[in-house]
Amino acid sequence: MIIRRVLPADLPELVTLCAAHADFERAGPVAPDLADRLAGALFGTGRLGCLVLAGDDALGGYATFSREYSTWAGAEYTHLDCLFVTAGLRGGGWGRRLFDEVAALADGEVQWQTPEWNTAAQRFYARLGARPAPKIRYTLPRP
Repeated sequence: MIIRRVLPADLPELVTLCAAHADFERAGPVAPDLADRLAGALFGTGRLGCLVLAGDDALGGYATFSREYSTWAGAEYTHLDCLFVTAGLRGGGWGRRLFDEVAALADGEVQWQTPEWNTAAQRFYARLGARPAPKIRYTLPRP
């Protein structure tokens, strides 16, 4: 397995990983046109960064991230949107390697969130030296 930037040819498999991640986090289904949406953000505007865990014949995980701005800090930070490793590869250090690669690309702070119930992820992030910042996340679906 290697960690590398996502390629356009990876999009169908990346969408499958995104769907597995959404299912794992007990979220709704991914958008039916997710591949097209991701293609624009990854390869069009470059708004979204993505690293994949690539094996000889399959992807085993991914991390997506983007640059954001903190009003209170008056500085940019990197928002880690998703970090996901397939069940068969968990516990092998791949999540840590993906995280470290994102952190190496970041300027300044890295921020992210995980579901309250995901205590395994909380332990993982604590081992990285991260501190939780409790907040309640809201979403407002728009047409």
